[in-house]
Amino acid sequence: MMSMQSIYLLIPLLPLLAAAIVGLANHALPRWYAHVLTIAGVAGSFALSVMVFLDVLQGHTYNGTVYTWLVSGNINFEVGFLIDQLSATMMLVVTFVSLMVHIYTIGYMHEDAGYRRFFSYISLFTFSMLMLVMSNNFMQLFFGWEAVGLVSYLLIGFWFTRPSAIYANLKAFLVNRVGDFGFLLGIGMVLYFMGSLDYATVFERAPALADSTVSVIPHQHWSLLTMTCLLLFVGAMGKSAQVPLHVWLPDSMEGPTPISALIHAATMVTAGIFMVARMSPLFELSDVALSTVMVIGAITALFMGFLGIIQNDIKRVVAYSTLSQLGYMTVALGASAYSVAMFHLMTHAFFKALLFLGAGSVIMGMHHDQDIRHMGGLSKYMKITWLTSLIGSLALIGTPFLSGFYSKDSIIEAVKLSHLSGSGFAYFAVLAGVFVTAFYSFRMYFLVFHGKERWRDLHHDAHGHDDHDEHHGLAPDQNPHEQPWVVTLPLVLLAIPSLAIGYLTIQPMLFGDWFAQVIYINQEAHPVMHHLAEDFHGASAMAIHALTSLPFILALSGVFCAWLFYMQMPQIPAAIHQRCRPLVAILENKYGFDSFNEKFFAAGSRLLGGKLWQTGDVTVIDGWLVNGTARLVGLLSGVVRRLQSGLIYHYAFAMIIGVFLLLTLFMKV
Repeated sequence: MMSMQSIYLLIPLLPLLAAAIVGLANHALPRWYAHVLTIAGVAGSFALSVMVFLDVLQGHTYNGTVYTWLVSGNINFEVGFLIDQLSATMMLVVTFVSLMVHIYTIGYMHEDAGYRRFFSYISLFTFSMLMLVMSNNFMQLFFGWEAVGLVSYLLIGFWFTRPSAIYANLKAFLVNRVGDFGFLLGIGMVLYFMGSLDYATVFERAPALADSTVSVIPHQHWSLLTMTCLLLFVGAMGKSAQVPLHVWLPDSMEGPTPISALIHAATMVTAGIFMVARMSPLFELSDVALSTVMVIGAITALFMGFLGIIQNDIKRVVAYSTLSQLGYMTVALGASAYSVAMFHLMTHAFFKALLFLGAGSVIMGMHHDQDIRHMGGLSKYMKITWLTSLIGSLALIGTPFLSGFYSKDSIIEAVKLSHLSGSGFAYFAVLAGVFVTAFYSFRMYFLVFHGKERWRDLHHDAHGHDDHDEHHGLAPDQNPHEQPWVVTLPLVLLAIPSLAIGYLTIQPMLFGDWFAQVIYINQEAHPVMHHLAEDFHGASAMAIHALTSLPFILALSGVFCAWLFYMQMPQIPAAIHQRCRPLVAILENKYGFDSFNEKFFAAGSRLLGGKLWQTGDVTVIDGWLVNGTARLVGLLSGVVRRLQSGLIYHYAFAMIIGVFLLLTLFMKV
C-alpha cells in the first residue's frame, strides 16, 4: 500500500513528468502522445487528490519537509507539504479544472502547429499551481508563485508570431513583477522579524509582534504586521489582478481560449486569494490591512464590471467578469470572511471555466470570429454550448439554488455585517455590482444565442476581431455547428458543479468545521462569520428567502434591462451611447490606466534609459573613459615627444639635472 507521503509527492510530479516527456520529446513522438500523456498525468493527480481529500475528511492532515534545499545559519530553506482542508480543496479544484481543460484542448487546438508544446505548457502549469497550494513555507510558495507566472507568460504569448500576443505576455510579465517585488519584500520582512519561513512557526510568533513597529522613513513608525501584510497583499494584487495591477488580465485574452479558462479564471488568478486566506493569522492582527484589502476589492468588483458592459469581444466580456468576481473574493477577505472567499473561489472556478470554454466553443462555431455583434441565434445550432453557457451565466449572476448564489450572497451579507473602515463603500459596490454583472452577462448571452442571425448580414471579408489571422468568421451562407465531444463533455462536466456544488457544500465550508483549524479569525474584533452563522438556516431556506432580497431584485433587473435593450429596443443602448459620449470614452479608455502606464511608466522608463545611455554610456564611458584615455595618452605622448630631440647634449643635461635632484632628495633624507 502506497504511503500518503508518496501520494502527496506524486500529485505534483505526475503533471511535471508528463510535461517534461512531451516538451523534450516534442516531434519525436506522434501528436496523440501529447494529449494522452498529459491527460493521464493530470487525471492521476486528480484521482490522488480525491484520495487525499477523503483522507483529510477523516481528520488526517500532514505538515512535513520533503527536501532541505539549503541551511543558512538557523534558517532552513525547504520543500515541504502542508496538507489540510484549505490545500485539499484547492488541489481538487486545480486538478479537476485542469483535467477538463486538457480534454477540451484536444478539440480546440487540433489544427495548431504547436499542439505538443501547448500540452506541455498546461501540464507544467498544473505542476506549478499544485506546488503553490501544497506548500508549507514561504520559499516554496514563492517558487510556485513565480512558476505559474512564467508559464502564464509562455501561454499568453503562445502564438508568438502575433505582435499583440507578444505585447500581452510582456505586459503580464512586467505587471506581475511589480506585484512580486512587493511580495518578496513582505516575505523578507517575515524572515527578518520572525526568523523563519515555515508557516506554522511564523503564525505562532506573529501575535508577539502585534504591537511592534518598523521605521522605514526616519521618525515615522509604522506597524510591523500592517507593513508585512500590505506588502504580501501587493503580491496578491498582481497575481489576482486587483486595481491598479489589473491591467494585464484583459490583454491576456490573446492566448488560446483553454488558457483563459485554466489560468485566468479558475486557478492562477485565485492564487492571491488563496495566499491571503492562508495568511489569515497575520491579516487578523491588522485592521488597516483588512480595510485596505476590502476597499481595493470593492473598487475592482464595481469598476471592472462597468468595463464589461462596453466590450464586444466575447472573451473580454468574460475577462472583465473575472476581474469583478476576483474583487468580490478580495472584499470577503477584507471582511474577515476568509472561508466565504474560498467558497466563492471554488464555485467561481467551475462556472467561470465553463463560461470561458463555452466562449471558445462559440468562437470555433463562428470560425474564429470573436465579435458578439456578428453573432445571434446560435441557440438552435449549438444546443449544448447554449444550455451550458446559460447555466454558467445564471450561476455567475447569483441565481438562487445555483452555486454562484450561495457564495456571492454570503459575500454581500458578510460585508453588510462588517464594521471595518470602508465597509460601507464596499457594501454599496458589491450590491451595485450585482446589477452590473447581470446586465453584461446577459447582454452577451442574448447577443450570442438569441435574436437575429447577424453574421448573414456581413460580407465574408468584413469580420472584425479574429482569433487567427487566417480565419475570417462565417460566410453569409454558412451555419455555426456544435463541436465534437472532447469540447462539449468538459462543458457538461463543469455545468454539473456550477448547478449543485454551492447547495451541497455551503454548510460545511462556511458554518461547519471544515476550515475551522486552518483559517484563524479574531471573533471578538471581527465577528462577521459568527453573525452569518446565526442567520443561516439551511441552503434551501437561504435560497427561498433570497427570492425577496435586494440582490435578487437587482440581478433580475439587470437581466430584464439586458433583454429590453438588446432584444426588444436596440435603439436604447445606441441612444445612450450617443448622449453619454464622455462617459463611454472613459470606459473605452479603461479609466486611463493603460494610457497612464504607457505614458508615465513605459515612456518614462524609455526616457530615463535614453538619458542614462546618453550620459553614462556615450558621455562618461565612451567620451571620458575610452576616448578620453586615448586623448590623454596622445597629449602626454605629444609632450614626451618634444623631449626626444635627438641632440646628445640635451640628454646629458637632463641626466645631470636628474642626478642633481636624486642627490638633493637623498641628502634631505
